[in-house]
Amino acid sequence: MTQTTDADRRFMQMAIDLSVENVKNGGGPFGAVIVKDGEVVATGTNRVTANNDPTAHAEVSAIREACQSMRHFKLEGCICYTSCEPCPMCLSALYWAGVSAIFYGNAKEDADRIGFGDDFIYREIEKPYEYRSIPIHGMMRNEALEAFRQWELKDDKIEY
Repeated sequence: MTQTTDADRRFMQMAIDLSVENVKNGGGPFGAVIVKDGEVVATGTNRVTANNDPTAHAEVSAIREACQSMRHFKLEGCICYTSCEPCPMCLSALYWAGVSAIFYGNAKEDADRIGFGDDFIYREIEKPYEYRSIPIHGMMRNEALEAFRQWELKDDKIEY
């Protein structure tokens, strides 16, 4: 287990406070804080139902704000403090963003207990396409590969 500092506890308390306040304001019970070099870069709360946006999770909202604030699509050197263990979407987004560490409060089992379970997503990902609950079909691959061919030839591409 990583040794936590007073600063870690302070930033986690901020994420927890955001989650509690968000419930009072009609949002879900989740908050996130992104920190770089000991300074808060961005915060986010769960606004899924408030914004009618299934991607408006606290971590994703904080990532979006942090990237805008830092004017970069990577959050290298940043730490995410989140009031709950990230769901598969948020965890993937945090990896894509390149954060240096993630600290969480509630465990995914705590979220599951109050109706925010996400184990079904992990189980779906492991299944072959033909056994998933949402049908998934590949099509027009040769046509779609054109964009990939153009990307490979592009001299001024920004890798990520």
